Amino acid sequence: MNRVSLRSSISTFVVSVILLLSTGNSHAQTSATNSVRGKTEILWLGQAGFRIKTPGDKIILVDPWITGGPKTPPQYKNDLAAIGPVDLLLVTHAHVDHIGDAPALAKMNNTKLYGPADMVTPLIFLGVLPADLGHRFNKSGSVTPLPGIKVTAVKAEHSSLLVHKNPETQKMEAHHAGEAMGYIIELENGFKIWDMGDTGLFGDMKFIGEYYKPDLVMIPIGGNFTMGPDDAAYALRTWVKPKMVIPMHYNSNPMAKGTLAEFQAAMKGSNIKIIPMTEGETVQF
Repeated sequence: MNRVSLRSSISTFVVSVILLLSTGNSHAQTSATNSVRGKTEILWLGQAGFRIKTPGDKIILVDPWITGGPKTPPQYKNDLAAIGPVDLLLVTHAHVDHIGDAPALAKMNNTKLYGPADMVTPLIFLGVLPADLGHRFNKSGSVTPLPGIKVTAVKAEHSSLLVHKNPETQKMEAHHAGEAMGYIIELENGFKIWDMGDTGLFGDMKFIGEYYKPDLVMIPIGGNFTMGPDDAAYALRTWVKPKMVIPMHYNSNPMAKGTLAEFQAAMKGSNIKIIPMTEGETVQF
């Protein structure tokens, strides 16, 4: 065999090995994703609070306003431990109806609270949250807090303020708490949830929808503090276009007057599946 032929044979062999390894690795990654075939289970705790049981049997709590929530199911409102073991805590911003019982649950479960960097910092400095139980990240930042689970922080058009009772003076204090965020939560089987948190309309909803391609969106519809039913419907129909939507952040505060019926009317004719829930109800995907 001459040198040219030998060189050609070696090159062909190397390319074949690379392709084989690449295909094998791709197959392994696909198999790893597809091997998680459990269901996703979502419990609405009221307002913007959800408990998500992942296909890999992990429990994620988002914005757990439980003991103070007027619509929280009694079994949880009266006993935080009834929520069960918590593997991941996500808080979108510091308003009381979102941060709620998150610090207490973090300490109870020895579980990290993930949230906006400038919200977690004052929680730690004020002694509300131990330093080792807070994880700071920010918009466009991604974390993998549990095997197979990825959380990306995205924009929310809202504010954030931490109200704290000073243990020495017993007076209430207000502390700046950074900017509100939403979360793209990708589960072990690839199912993606966009929890918008509290937000008004903003044009980058279109980009977020197109780039992350969420299967399910949790969207506020109450108005006054967030989008109302018409704005929420506009965002979904015009920009985001997910497969499914769960309306939230209504029915708990008399100042947020938007209703499920108004939202359903605004969505009439859309092929986006609306999943209406009552507080305490569980749905599966």
